[in-house]
Amino acid sequence: MGLLDDAKDKLGGDKLQDAVEKGGDFVDEKTGGEHADKIDQAQDFANDKLGGGDAGQGEAPQQ
Repeated sequence: MGLLDDAKDKLGGDKLQDAVEKGGDFVDEKTGGEHADKIDQAQDFANDKLGGGDAGQGEAPQQ
């Protein structure tokens, strides 16, 4: 089992996806949205690996 499999088993996929979204939103806020496209890509990648597949739902807040 890999690291993501262990985390999914312990926390559940939905909690991990929420954590990915919150973490990405935090970084996006701290960088002033300057890297929003890269952050969204990273969130989508992580959610795909976690089995979420809800790419594009973590839209960057408009400022």
